[in-house]
Amino acid sequence: MAEKLPKKRWYVIQTYSGYEKAVRDDLERRVDSMGMQDFIYQIIVPEEKYIEKTKDGKDKEKIRQIYPGYVFVEMIVTDESWFVVRNTPRVTGFLGSSGGGTKPVPLLEEEIRPILLKANIISKPNYNYLLGKQVQIIGGAFEGQVGKVSAIDHDQETMMVDIDVFGRATPTEIDFTQFKEV
Repeated sequence: MAEKLPKKRWYVIQTYSGYEKAVRDDLERRVDSMGMQDFIYQIIVPEEKYIEKTKDGKDKEKIRQIYPGYVFVEMIVTDESWFVVRNTPRVTGFLGSSGGGTKPVPLLEEEIRPILLKANIISKPNYNYLLGKQVQIIGGAFEGQVGKVSAIDHDQETMMVDIDVFGRATPTEIDFTQFKEV
């Protein structure tokens, strides 16, 4: 009987501060040399750009790491993949693992999503093209209802949909996961 592999999830690796990129590069080489591409997918060091004033008053664009001392890895944790990551030089451990052979705890989707957005690994979907169009609600109290999109809030990831309640158009707020296009 085939064993079902666990789902790939995001984990946080602790490293010596200042060595995050070296750990990422070492780990990428280890993944290639040890054939772990089917278990270790993305390795990121989230960075952001900022402007710093120089002594002569000019703006200079610089890059800083958002989470010094941490590297984020999308992987399927097996004994082998866990061993490869743990034994990479300058890796001090996994965040959420108490040591002594305990497996690490993955980040929840709502924890990793803002990190990936801030680091420009993923981007928010743009639903402006749906304004004035019909959508069907597929979750929540109004599931199954069809309505017209009247407003979109990308920051909150919600939209207002006018649905028919007792013969009147009633604005209803839903989030981006609760609709499908009609």
